[in-house]
Amino acid sequence: MATARETQEGEALDPSDALARPVLAYLDILRVERGCSPHTLSGYRRDLARLLSFARRSGAGDWGALDAEQMRSFAAAEHRRGLSPTSVQRLLSSCRGFFNHLLREGALAASPVTDLRAPRAPRKLPQVLDADEMDRLLDFPVLTPEDVRDRAMLELFYSSGLRRAELCGLRWGDLQLEEGLVRVLGKGGRTRDVPVGSKAREALDALRSLGSAGASQPVFRGARGGPIGESLVARRIKAIAQRQGIDKRVHPHLFRHSCASHVLESSGDLRAVQELLGHADIATTQIYTHLDFQHLARVYDAAHPRARRRSRE
Repeated sequence: MATARETQEGEALDPSDALARPVLAYLDILRVERGCSPHTLSGYRRDLARLLSFARRSGAGDWGALDAEQMRSFAAAEHRRGLSPTSVQRLLSSCRGFFNHLLREGALAASPVTDLRAPRAPRKLPQVLDADEMDRLLDFPVLTPEDVRDRAMLELFYSSGLRRAELCGLRWGDLQLEEGLVRVLGKGGRTRDVPVGSKAREALDALRSLGSAGASQPVFRGARGGPIGESLVARRIKAIAQRQGIDKRVHPHLFRHSCASHVLESSGDLRAVQELLGHADIATTQIYTHLDFQHLARVYDAAHPRARRRSRE
């Protein structure tokens, strides 16, 4: 049974409503032209339904009737209703994209959210495994064909910083193991060529030797022979981590964070890490510079004569 908010948001996007039609047109652009995932589209739909409900409560006859002060009140009200600063930031980002669409269409003279800022959210640094922890995790015994698959899966995650959906969607034709490359279909339908390390190549060669490695065949198979499911990947990684005695919460994205952090720590090349991860905006990649600085701070505290505390006599 739908909740009141869900029912309200569903009605808010009624195509017969004049205010809702531009929202639906924008969602179609995100889906068809920009290739947004169903999950991303669902987030935009929820955010813009909130905006639409607010516009109605405000008595706006069209989108040009909303001004910056009203939008500031909207963001503040959503924050008071329980939205976290991060969620308010996402809400305003969705609104900003929609209003910019209306500007491009000539349906709006100015955006009411141009200078609007969300409450500052505390920055959470992603957890990573250090090199020793990663070695221990990857050094699990390979006794069954499932273990062969899992070893190749984990090695490729760490070697190439892939997202879980990217790994699950791989076909053997995407791999060029002789050249040490894999072609990945990332977010927004963007493809990128990513290096594959020697350990990952060895593990993938072992997996290929088990058979069924035609160009159109999935690299990583589930129990029924189709592409492995994302939930199964998470379960296998969790089980291996527990078996190997890793006391951190180990999940697929942790390999991506660890790969990026270790490459940046060794190279200092932020642009290369951006290309490796397939980030459209380097600002997304910059969080790893904070991780790298934390490592530098630990080394400094341990090594610099003036940083070390003297033990009490």
